[in-house]
Amino acid sequence: MTQSDTRVHIRPVLAAEFDAVAQLTVQTYVGEGHVQPDSPYVDQLADTENRANAAEVLVAVRDSELLGSLTIARPGTPYADIARAGELEFRMLAVAGRARGAGVGTALVRAVLDTARDEGFAAVVLTTMPDMLAARRIYERLGFVHIPERDWFTPRGVPLTVMRRPA
Repeated sequence: MTQSDTRVHIRPVLAAEFDAVAQLTVQTYVGEGHVQPDSPYVDQLADTENRANAAEVLVAVRDSELLGSLTIARPGTPYADIARAGELEFRMLAVAGRARGAGVGTALVRAVLDTARDEGFAAVVLTTMPDMLAARRIYERLGFVHIPERDWFTPRGVPLTVMRRPA
């Protein structure tokens, strides 16, 4: 890869990146006001090592700079909140502010779609929050549709929106 290479590379997280992914994810969710700092969910967002052991954490990097991350959860695993049989779920999409609008989030979601097809899943599902407008634009552009009958609430009563698309 050359100095002028602007491609975003998607790959599994390395152990040496756990702290950086945790910081990015917490900054995205708490720092941007999507999750309250005292929410128990913050511990999940910050525990990249556990996510990597129980699920699959992907990162987006360019010239070794971490730009984004998300977690893939297969049905029946600890990080699968909504995945049913035949569905692959992803969660905790986080993109660094400096990388927004550069296709990082789209590249991460496309990697999930590729994984779903490669592994024979029928569909990909996700949960998002009503105020995550930039993420929702990515999802809609990639063909995800709102499935209102599957919407749910956090223990603190925050409404969550479920979206799905065929793999």
